[in-house]
Amino acid sequence: MTITDAAILDYVDAREAPRAPSGRIKLHGPEAFVGMRNAGQLAAACLDMLVPEVKAGVSTRRLDDLAREFILDHGALPACIFYRGYRHTICTSLNHVVCHGIPGDRALRDDDIVNIDVTAIVDGWHGDTSRMYAVGAPKRKAQRLMDTTYEALMAGIAVIRPGATLGDVGAAIQAKAHGERFSVVREFCGHGLGEVFHDAPNVLHYGRAGAGQVLKAGMIFTVEPMINYGAPGVRILSDGWTAVTKDKSLTAQYEHSVGVTEDGVEIFTRSPAGLDQPHALLAASA
Repeated sequence: MTITDAAILDYVDAREAPRAPSGRIKLHGPEAFVGMRNAGQLAAACLDMLVPEVKAGVSTRRLDDLAREFILDHGALPACIFYRGYRHTICTSLNHVVCHGIPGDRALRDDDIVNIDVTAIVDGWHGDTSRMYAVGAPKRKAQRLMDTTYEALMAGIAVIRPGATLGDVGAAIQAKAHGERFSVVREFCGHGLGEVFHDAPNVLHYGRAGAGQVLKAGMIFTVEPMINYGAPGVRILSDGWTAVTKDKSLTAQYEHSVGVTEDGVEIFTRSPAGLDQPHALLAASA
């Protein structure tokens, strides 16, 4: 999601809020958490299904076809098709593509790294998640970047609890990335989620601990840091979607959908098969 506003917002009971972005943070009840578990697990299972399909010679269009068939076969809907004019089920962001890479005829090659981002709608609820995949054994610098990006995601999620702030989340992510001398993309952010695809609040992946929106039980949102090997700058290509690093350096992203519980956080999009880091599979077996 593109950053538009980081102002402090008020809160509203989700049952009393319109099913549309309202500029207020929705606080959800137990029924929403059930819906988000179902949607999150289907989206995560879709990414699990793609693990053996990400290999040299396979086109990103083929991956998109497989994801669409998987979601429809499970009685769900691909959220991205026709969303703001987008025509595909997944985003496939290769190498120096930061996010919103469009599937096409380009075949995967050894040494490629790719982020696959998918959102499935199950009974009206959105499960939104992404992971990094390596084609062949990843080079050392790509492996380190992907490892750090996943660790930054989990560091941000680890501080989520009632009374913490979104600044705590961003600061934890930023500290991990900067500690490895990588940079954090600032033009895109996480977002509120639920029956609305992109909702309040914006979830920045950098910031100052203690600053920003206070977290309350019932909040549901994504955490999805984009970490660059080089400088943080990005630019948008002429297709209006694809964001790339300005210096053409490698970039990586991981994403989970989460909910703030009474005493911590629930991750809705963990891999059912334990494949949360598919980029690490080839490295582990090499």
